[in-house]
Amino acid sequence: MDEQEKIKKTSQETEWELKPQYVIIALVVFVTFCCCILFFFMIYRYNGFTDFWKKLSLILQPIIIGVAIAYLLNPIMKFLEGHLLKFLEPRMKSKCKAKKTSRGIAITGSLVFLVGICVLLVAAIVPSISASIQSMITSFPQEAKNLTKWVDEVTNGDTELASMIQQGVDKITDTVETFFEDDIFSKVQTYLTSITSGVIYGVKFVLNVIVGLIISVYVMADQEHFAGQAKKIVYAMFKPVRANVIVDTVRKSNEIFSGFISGKILDSAIIGVLAYIVLAIMKMPDTVLVAVIIGVTNVIPFFGPFIGAVPSFIIIVLQNPIQGLYFLIFIVVLQQIDGNIIGPKILGSSTGLSAFWVVFAILVFGGLWGFPGMLLGVPLMAVIYYVAQKTVSYFLKKRGLTTDTLAYVYLTKVDKESNQPVYDKNPSKKELKKHHGKHIEESIEESKKEE
Repeated sequence: MDEQEKIKKTSQETEWELKPQYVIIALVVFVTFCCCILFFFMIYRYNGFTDFWKKLSLILQPIIIGVAIAYLLNPIMKFLEGHLLKFLEPRMKSKCKAKKTSRGIAITGSLVFLVGICVLLVAAIVPSISASIQSMITSFPQEAKNLTKWVDEVTNGDTELASMIQQGVDKITDTVETFFEDDIFSKVQTYLTSITSGVIYGVKFVLNVIVGLIISVYVMADQEHFAGQAKKIVYAMFKPVRANVIVDTVRKSNEIFSGFISGKILDSAIIGVLAYIVLAIMKMPDTVLVAVIIGVTNVIPFFGPFIGAVPSFIIIVLQNPIQGLYFLIFIVVLQQIDGNIIGPKILGSSTGLSAFWVVFAILVFGGLWGFPGMLLGVPLMAVIYYVAQKTVSYFLKKRGLTTDTLAYVYLTKVDKESNQPVYDKNPSKKELKKHHGKHIEESIEESKKEE
């Protein structure tokens, strides 16, 4: 008996106790070490790192597509599920069974909706776009002559202006004609190789989309379980205060991204349909092609309308210069309506960013990641802005200072002894309303009350 107690006591003494603080320290050291290695390879092995990242993204493409589809279809699925649940719960004995049945029908309905929209768009748009492109290729030489004739008529009497415009028109037409007549035949082998690789990539992408659709079903079906697992990990690794901040930030990020993306897609669809209706009434050439270009490029904030207007204008002006001018006027009016009426109604204040930060996000993230960066840069910047705002507000409150930005416009300094704000002047109400709106006056008054 004594020997057994000694063995038990010895094993208890030698047993390693896993303390939470040591686990966190070990994790921090490990993550820091991994980040240092990653940073080193990014700097000194940039090509290898980019190749690895491309290969990894190709491997994960079905999962990325599946998660993206699930994220986009989630609002539709939730809408259908809510209505189905109200209908099935009173008619089924088990609430759990009613929940599962409504979830399954809602997922199926959302996928059918997505596939139906894609088939409808392809059936309606592809033939029209194909016919428009073929018509442009065959009629380009004649349209170029008509454009030259129109330039001569417009600049009649002004030889210098006519010469400048004519040189530009000749250069453009010569380049396009050379491409279609000479270059396109001399580079047939190159084009065939590119087409073959493009077809192979297209087939792979279609297969990845099919796998992604299957993955999206699992993601939508078990989304609450995945969210619970993520929260479980966060609360296991961090203290409740920090874990609450992380969960709140992720929740806010989801609100920003879902609100912005779904709102922008709906806004662009409305703009595309509206453009098609008005262009058809105005009897513009290649109405479907131009409307698709306008709708698709409108997804990109701020720069989208300008990006879409350029190729659309070229398509129209080559066939009818006068209608090209009317098209520019229409685009300006349409974007004013979108920017001041349709966009604010749909998007509201989903990002909370000023125009400067929108442009900043598009330029920076667009330069880093191309089209996806231009599309997702604005909500990503909104999340960064939100985190920075919360961090700054936390430290300001800790120091007993106001968190309202407008209260700092006329701030000179904060007194070291009293820790109170000092303003360089007391602006008049007229000046406040002129430069910052009347609510800055309230901010300064509140900060004075805090003193």
